[in-house]
Amino acid sequence: MKAAVTTKAGNPDVIEIQERPKPQIKKGWVLIKIKAFGLNRSEIFTRQGHSPNVVFPRIQGIECVGEIEDDPSGTYKIGQKVAAIMGGLGRDFDGGYAEFTAVPLEIVFAFESNLPWNILSAIPEMFQTVSGSLNEALEIKEGETLLIRGGTSSIGMLACQLAKTKGLTVISTTRNPEKEIHLKENGADYVLLDDGQINSKLKGLFPKGVDKVLELIGIETLKDSLQCIRPKGIVCMTGILGGSWTMNEFTPMGDIPSLGRLTVYMGDAENLHKDLLQEFIDAVAEGKINLNIDKTFKLDQISEAHSYMESNQAKGKIVVEI
Repeated sequence: MKAAVTTKAGNPDVIEIQERPKPQIKKGWVLIKIKAFGLNRSEIFTRQGHSPNVVFPRIQGIECVGEIEDDPSGTYKIGQKVAAIMGGLGRDFDGGYAEFTAVPLEIVFAFESNLPWNILSAIPEMFQTVSGSLNEALEIKEGETLLIRGGTSSIGMLACQLAKTKGLTVISTTRNPEKEIHLKENGADYVLLDDGQINSKLKGLFPKGVDKVLELIGIETLKDSLQCIRPKGIVCMTGILGGSWTMNEFTPMGDIPSLGRLTVYMGDAENLHKDLLQEFIDAVAEGKINLNIDKTFKLDQISEAHSYMESNQAKGKIVVEI
């Protein structure tokens, strides 16, 4: 099979297209013929060598969609459409940057859809992250105010749409004035230009602060986001678009406002419910949700796709078709 192999930690050019044998499946695993996969920011950090347990060379890719090629357990039919997500995929064992992948049954999710593969490939990880962050971590409710820090990311764009369907008022941020219109077209009620300190601007709109904050930039703006919530408001850190994992100084009694709440969402396959996934796919097919796919690449363009993702030019999800 053809595979995109990250040969060592480094820049995008460390990813090489190679011929590899088809993966061998073991008990409790299935073989998937991959049709497409979405790219994720975490794969940049893995490629750069920041995922501590990853051993190179490695076929990366924490998600994929395709068809069952072989399932010794008989759980799935040959040719059945499935998604695979997380659970060590692309980190502990070879992942989705290939024509085939072998994965454990517990991270496989069957679905029915006539949507094109590049559309379907944008869904699994993005939906799992957004749904888990909003519903499980932030427990959003109709009538609340939600600040999305990092609004032009694919996660931020989808989070805005899902929050609006639940009846929330959404404030999205961007560092680029040219992207403001895209956030408004995506449904944001307010857009704030983000220079790293927006709490005073936000308090001009909502003097008591907002109910919930989805923090996608990470520790660079986390302290400021904490100052944006009302008493008993919640900040959920889900993303690290800023590229830093560790905060040098953090004083809980001071950086977290009195009665404020801070949590994180680090979802896995177990947080993705099969019925909700099918429901979401159907909503995309019916035009109720716009996935904001920015660009589709081919497998032999994977280095170019990584460079594009790293450049922060995208206004939505980047996907790769086999």
